[in-house]
Amino acid sequence: MSLRAVSVQCCSSCWTIMSGFFYFSLLCSAAALASAKVDIQMEDRLEVFQGERAEIQCNYSFSTEPHMMMIQWFVKSASGSRVRISYSDLTTQTVDGSTEYSGRINVSAGAGGEVLTIRSVRIADEREFFCEVNGMAAGSGEEKTHLAVFEPPEGPLIEGVHSGISVSRELPTKVASCEARNGFPKPNITWYRNQVPLRPTQGQVNIVTLVTRTSSDLYTVQSDLQYKVTKEDRHAFFSCEASFLVPGDTRTSTSRQIGIIVHYPTTKVELWKERPRGLVKEGDTVEIRCRGDGNPPSPLTFNREQQPEVELDSEDGTLTLHEVTRRDSGVYQCRSAGAESPEEVVGHTTLTVHYLDAAIVVPRDSEVMFKGESLTATCNALSSLNTTTVWFKSGEEVGRGHTLVLQDATFDTAGEYVCAVTVPSQPDMHTTGSVHIVVEGAPEMKRTEGYVSLKERAGKLVNLSCDARGRPRPIITWSIAGSQSWREVANRVTEDTVHSLVTVKLTSDTTATCNATSDMGSETRSYAIEATTPEAPPSDGSGVVIVVIITCLLLLAVLGSVLYFLHKKGKMACGRSGKQQITAEKSNRDEIVVEMKPESKTEDVVLLKGVNGEQRPPNEQYMDLRN
Repeated sequence: MSLRAVSVQCCSSCWTIMSGFFYFSLLCSAAALASAKVDIQMEDRLEVFQGERAEIQCNYSFSTEPHMMMIQWFVKSASGSRVRISYSDLTTQTVDGSTEYSGRINVSAGAGGEVLTIRSVRIADEREFFCEVNGMAAGSGEEKTHLAVFEPPEGPLIEGVHSGISVSRELPTKVASCEARNGFPKPNITWYRNQVPLRPTQGQVNIVTLVTRTSSDLYTVQSDLQYKVTKEDRHAFFSCEASFLVPGDTRTSTSRQIGIIVHYPTTKVELWKERPRGLVKEGDTVEIRCRGDGNPPSPLTFNREQQPEVELDSEDGTLTLHEVTRRDSGVYQCRSAGAESPEEVVGHTTLTVHYLDAAIVVPRDSEVMFKGESLTATCNALSSLNTTTVWFKSGEEVGRGHTLVLQDATFDTAGEYVCAVTVPSQPDMHTTGSVHIVVEGAPEMKRTEGYVSLKERAGKLVNLSCDARGRPRPIITWSIAGSQSWREVANRVTEDTVHSLVTVKLTSDTTATCNATSDMGSETRSYAIEATTPEAPPSDGSGVVIVVIITCLLLLAVLGSVLYFLHKKGKMACGRSGKQQITAEKSNRDEIVVEMKPESKTEDVVLLKGVNGEQRPPNEQYMDLRN
């Protein structure tokens, strides 16, 4: 046998021995592993907001105390493979470099396990994190936690279409759009009409949703509402609501409410008088307004019912009539027709223009009456409303009603009579008419006395007046007997009166006659004036004389009393020859007369004027006898 063959045989024997030993070792190890066990505890799901810090806990325990232990953290990549991000054993802890977590994580040992901390969590961190524990002979195993990351969206923002939406469209039309931006996970949008949710309905409601994802892994959801509008939707409000997930909860955010512009045809036209308020009278400016219930408003035209083919000038649904008359009364129409209103719609209103014609007075202008006659005057004004009539003369009311009766006419009856016709329901409607009444007759004096008797001092100037009235206006003449000194100092005339004033100087008894004459007759008035002689005025010493006389009277009274007393006692003889007689006559209130009879033959009589004497002072020279 060669050496090569021996060597190969020896080697084969050795390999056989070593293989058996290795196989025996594996069997021993398998038996040991079968008896060793490790228990790993991790949360199935951890939820955090983006930007926050996530702490993933990995707790483990061995049934047999390990002599060696190795813990590794893995993440699942986008391709589905696992990438280790951390390694640790009993003596070493290392964060793997060149991974997306190299600068954002750290691993710390805790009671019963390890804690993987991720700083500034991102949307991309939404994945599974694995914790693998290997205790060699003591056992090995792994568990995982799903990290869920949340970001609330912005908004939602709602915007309606700016153009009007016609109710005549057969299919649903876009009325608004709603957008919820930059949220994670993807938010959901729900539409509301008057706070009632809208669900997709065939032929009525369609909801079109568009989802986009940004480079930062956030979702933006845009939802368009397609809706078949009706006329009732002109008052409706639409809104949208975004619902989204947050850690441990679901939240919602609601947009503002918006209205939409609905186009619908005109079905009714309203026509009314805008001004003036109340009744319309001739001369007013009238505004008639017209408004249809369609949107957008259809063009409006005006015409009169009796002339439908004649279009009246109007502006912005307003018909203006200037200085209307009764001929403008009637039925006015407003017509509406447009794209949204294929059928013509007509509205009506009736305009009544009230009037008050000028007053007509009968007799017209002027009327002549004779004294004692009667006259009936009428005043009428044609009006569309009830009227009242009042008669005035010189600003004072003299009658009411359309008829004025003048009975037993006198010169005072003459004058201007005005009838005022008014409309009680419309005070600014009024008119007037007038008639001038002329009363003719013989002259008459202002005073009824035809004869006047007077007494005045001779030489005095006396004023005599005479007033006469009549139509035709009378002429006054004077006839004066007994005085040649007189003259007319005043003569005034009016339409039907004359006034004359004369001054007469009395030299003797005088008779003055005033004659008022006209074609209708005459009347006279006479004055009989008796001229009296004036009394001499008292001298300047009359006061002293009065005092002396009073003193004498007192002394005489005392002396008479003494003589009477002595006579009664018989001490005095009385004889007819040396008798003195004292006589005092009783005076009236206005004068005192004293008669003294001394022994001498001289007799003095003095007349004293009383305090209340009616004699005029000497300087009064004239007398004015006016009516």
